[in-house]
Formats: sequence, structure tokens, C-alpha cells
Amino acid sequence: MATSDPNAHQHHGIDYIEVSVSDVARAKRFYAAAFGWSFNDYGPDYAGIQGRGREVGGLCKSSSVRAGGPLVVLYSRELDATLASVVEAGGKIVKEPFEFPGGRRFHFSDPSGNELGVWSER
Repeated sequence: MATSDPNAHQHHGIDYIEVSVSDVARAKRFYAAAFGWSFNDYGPDYAGIQGRGREVGGLCKSSSVRAGGPLVVLYSRELDATLASVVEAGGKIVKEPFEFPGGRRFHFSDPSGNELGVWSER
């Protein structure tokens, strides 16, 4: 999710859509044929969706694809402060902050039960 242009990400803006799939290779073939998407492979279980000038989403292998669709991922300049704001506002942390190539991220659920993620380069 990282990019060389720090202005490409808007603080607390929708930044990335992660689509859970049962077969990454099959999903890549489908999205390439249907929409002309191109990908950056991070191994057999993840492929980044290339957008104009940066990565805008990913196909993530999952043993169970959950109903409700893709994971919406927001960007934060200050991940720990955003986590604190989410908890203070009544959100529930579903996945504690973890590191991945390019940064850190956590997942939360809103009061209605929708799961979202937040990532930061640091």
C-alpha cells in the first residue's frame, strides 16, 4: 500500500479496497479480463491492484470469503492516534495493529458491525 508520493494518501480517507478471494490466480484472471486490471504479486496469497500512479486495492486469499464484500481500508498519518479515536468513538478493535510490507494496520468494527481497516506507513 505504500507509495513514494506522501500526498497520494488523504488522512482518514478511503484509500484501499481489499477483496477476499478463494483463489488469487483465478480472481486475477477474472478481474483482468472483466475490467483490464493489472496486478503486483506479493506471493501466492496476495496481489495488489494497480491504479493510476499507485496501488488502490488487493486480492487477498482467504479460507472463507465473508458476506458483506470487500474490506474498506482508510489511511492515517498517525495510526495509534486513529486507533484511540476509533475506540473512544465506540468502535471495537477486531485485529490489533500489525505490520505488513509497507506499514502497519488494524481492523475495527463500527457500531453496526461493519469491519474496516486503517493503515499507515509508520
